[in-house]
Amino acid sequence: MKIFKSIEEMRSACRAAKRADQRLGLVPTMGALHEGHLSLVRAAREQSKVVAVSIFVNPTQFGPNEDFSKYPRGFDRDCGLLEKEGVDLVFAPSVEEMYPDGTVTWVTVEGLSDKLCGRSRPGHFRGVTTVVAKLFNVVEPDLAFFGQKDAAQLAIIRRLVRDLNFPVKVVGCPIVREPDGLAMSSRNAYLDPQQRRSALALHRALLEIEELFHRGEGNPQMLICAGKRIISQESGVRLDYLEIVDPDNLEPIPQTTWGQPPKLALSAVEGAVQPSVARPPHNALVAIAAFVGTTRLIDNVVLNLT
Repeated sequence: MKIFKSIEEMRSACRAAKRADQRLGLVPTMGALHEGHLSLVRAAREQSKVVAVSIFVNPTQFGPNEDFSKYPRGFDRDCGLLEKEGVDLVFAPSVEEMYPDGTVTWVTVEGLSDKLCGRSRPGHFRGVTTVVAKLFNVVEPDLAFFGQKDAAQLAIIRRLVRDLNFPVKVVGCPIVREPDGLAMSSRNAYLDPQQRRSALALHRALLEIEELFHRGEGNPQMLICAGKRIISQESGVRLDYLEIVDPDNLEPIPQTTWGQPPKLALSAVEGAVQPSVARPPHNALVAIAAFVGTTRLIDNVVLNLT
């Protein structure tokens, strides 16, 4: 496993791999690796010949009162885990390497970046999309692997790739959970034992919504209220948001479209009846964020509407 800290060295190594006609997969991380990250690495290994992992705690996606300075870091441990997984290339740049003095250029996905976590954390997704665009330019991967746990980030990066014509396939990978259901997160390390138990309310709320939906409840507001009741029963948890949205554009899904076939519209050609362009979504994303103590956690589940 080779470790690079400069952009030029990493770019050179990645281009050498691609010149050898080797499929290159990238797993962007902020370190503090856990089984969720390693599942992305394994997916990259299955679908790529060469696997690159970035370890960079990106300051531009943290707000002024957030946890950048105390975000867990353990570079040597992370590298040990990645070497065991057969990773080929690790990119671990400094902040100065990624953001030289005088940097003024940002990448923003308008219309999506202020939804869900973006509403609660202004500027967060601007930092995410800027650093991801930089990583794509440096590594030039064929595939990039992201976890479904941050579903809003996944939707925004897919739009980034589409709109800016990056020649990379974005691969979303399933949420990895602890045995009791808590979604794995580097921030789980902040929780004391009582907070760790309280944090399970997020998963319980999602399970309640999922169960009600499968029993026939099709009113999104009723589902949201049921989830909020679960959260309200846990005094150590403060809800940030609980929303049901289209997983592609993060817009709320009107109840009238749930499970409905596409509306029919007259075609301009010979008056033929054709499906409307505005098709209802096949899935609904139930996304939740909450504070457990001072630690902000996120989770989600996807409901099949068809």
